[in-house]
Amino acid sequence: MDFSKLPNINHPNSDQFFLLAGPCAIEGEAMAFEIAEKVLTITDKLNIPFVFKGSFKKANRSRIDSFTGIGDDAALEILQKIGQKFDIPTVTDIHEVADASKAASHVDVLQIPAFLVRQTDLVVAAAKTGKVVNLKKGQFMSPESMQFAVQKVKDSGNDSAWITDRGTQFGYTDLIVDFRGTPAMRSIAPTVLDVTHSLQQPNQASGVTGGRPELIETIARAGIVNHVDGLFIETHPNPSKAKSDGANMLSLGLLEGMLSRLTEIRKTINQF
Repeated sequence: MDFSKLPNINHPNSDQFFLLAGPCAIEGEAMAFEIAEKVLTITDKLNIPFVFKGSFKKANRSRIDSFTGIGDDAALEILQKIGQKFDIPTVTDIHEVADASKAASHVDVLQIPAFLVRQTDLVVAAAKTGKVVNLKKGQFMSPESMQFAVQKVKDSGNDSAWITDRGTQFGYTDLIVDFRGTPAMRSIAPTVLDVTHSLQQPNQASGVTGGRPELIETIARAGIVNHVDGLFIETHPNPSKAKSDGANMLSLGLLEGMLSRLTEIRKTINQF
């Protein structure tokens, strides 16, 4: 992993995984700053490179009455403030071509959602900003097919692309992580495991996505053993009160213990 591609971050240990973490969506400045400060305290202690994550808007909701954000400009300004105050890189997802340049002026990494990763115009627009582009593997795509999404970024003059695996569709209402695909994706680009979204249970009858948060550490441990380059974890002080994706988020109070155990696993794995 070339950490020089991330502004304001010095990778202290090339054998360590990096972390993309934060709330599903920016719900307000106080909440976002609370999460960023807490996660940074933990990651500094454990020597884990940290990228703060928060969606500035949620465009892919199951129901029209679902929370979509506090306003694009307000949320992007909060992300920029967090990056500046804590001197850390930030990432947000984009959904339309026009979002690319708009978000790029506020964050360091542009994320392409899994449902949109085959949208050439969107991927190219993100790539042409010069920012790192985090490509989420579509639930309907094979690991090997992600080479074409990465190539679109490179063909647009940008060599900074990541792949993030968020599981593969398993029936209509579940996802499963197939770790056989990790080596294939890592041969294409640095690969992140989206632990929390991999445990979503989409397409529920209620229209509200479910999840299996009790399995977050299980999936994260498997990812570390399988040598993923990074982990993606959505976290919130009170997931039951979160305005988006609370059913599969990790409680912020559980993060430090889990990351401590994961770093010990990584140290062991690195010996072999």
